[in-house]
Amino acid sequence: MTNERITRFEQRREELKKMSDAELKARFWQLCDQAIAPIVDLAKKHTSPSIERSVLLRMGIDSISSHGVVNHIYEAGLLGKGAGHVVLKLAQKNGTDVRTAAAAILENKDVLNGLF
Repeated sequence: MTNERITRFEQRREELKKMSDAELKARFWQLCDQAIAPIVDLAKKHTSPSIERSVLLRMGIDSISSHGVVNHIYEAGLLGKGAGHVVLKLAQKNGTDVRTAAAAILENKDVLNGLF
C-alpha cells in the first residue's frame, strides 16, 4: 500500500513540475473551490433563523431588531442567502450602514423586493 501511495505522489509531482506559475496558481484555486464547495452547499441548505439572528447581532444590530429583520427576510424567501448578506447588500444598494439597512427592512419589508 505504501509503495502505491509513493508512486501516485511521484506521478502528481511530475505533472506539477511541468506547470508554469500561472497554471499552478489556477490549479490551486481550482482545488480550493473543490474543497470549499461542500461547505458552502451545507451552509446554504442548513441555516436557521436563530443562526441568522446571531450573525446580525455580530454585525451590530440589536436583538429585538434582528428578530424582526430575520422574520422579514424569511418571509421574502431570502433566508438562504444569509441575513447578514441581505442586510449588507441593501446597505450597499442604498449607500447606508448596516444598522440603517436593518431599520429599513423593519420599517418596510418591500425594500427586499428585487434585491437579488
